[in-house]
Amino acid sequence: MMNLLMELQALVGRELRKWVRSPFLLFMTMVQPVIWMGLFGKAFNLTAILNISDDVLAQLPPYITSQLGEAFNSIMASLLGASGLDYFTYMSVGMLSIVVLFTSMSTGMSVAWDRRLGFLNKLLAAPIKRGTIIFSKVLSSVIRSVVQALMVMAISIAFGARYSLSSPISLPAALASLFLLSLGLSSLFVSLGVRLKSWESQMAVMNLLNLPLMFASNALYPIRMMPSWLQSIASVNPISYAVDAVRQSLLYGPAADPSKLLLDLGAVAVFAAAFTAIGVLIADRGLRRG
Repeated sequence: MMNLLMELQALVGRELRKWVRSPFLLFMTMVQPVIWMGLFGKAFNLTAILNISDDVLAQLPPYITSQLGEAFNSIMASLLGASGLDYFTYMSVGMLSIVVLFTSMSTGMSVAWDRRLGFLNKLLAAPIKRGTIIFSKVLSSVIRSVVQALMVMAISIAFGARYSLSSPISLPAALASLFLLSLGLSSLFVSLGVRLKSWESQMAVMNLLNLPLMFASNALYPIRMMPSWLQSIASVNPISYAVDAVRQSLLYGPAADPSKLLLDLGAVAVFAAAFTAIGVLIADRGLRRG
């Protein structure tokens, strides 16, 4: 057990040192979600689209103004899950899970570079368990994902996102959801990186998975706005459950549904456990075959 922990510490430490010493890699991993928040989040503003200007409201009788306000709040609550919630805040939470997705993909690609530079062969010749090689990649990816998600959260607050941290379990529940999502996605992409020997093949497969995972989810817009066939896909997308858990934790405040939060966390936990077991098994067999 002690040897296993020392092996994990050495390999995870190597991965994290590479990350810390490569600020450009950190920048490139985070720049896309920040651009999405700054451009898409601010430009595609459902709140402004559905809002009525103050000049128009000033010309209406007070009772009509109040009715319009109630109708507007009802529409926004139906679309975004809570009244008084603006679209930028809604989609900024989705970007946290997209950061996890991008980081997990880059971890899978790092396997190809380790193989290409010969470091993977050195690890295979060393007296360590092959499962340690895989799990060190996954664990380092989880740490990087959670840290980068927190950084993006801070940036979104600077851009104007409004989070509700009234409950002491709000932030821990959100981080737990991101942790589990990263665990499952990292295991998936690392296993693909091990089995696909060519980095061109890895890029093709990962790009194929990237867009469906991102757009067939509730990260950018509510599932109820999608066509029925796409709703069926989004309802089994683990990112949808992770994003909903984070929204229940950080956005809805007293209006959050504890049973829904537990259901979301349970679904993400099942995804993480299943794909971690499958990914480690597939990757371990791939390493044994060289």
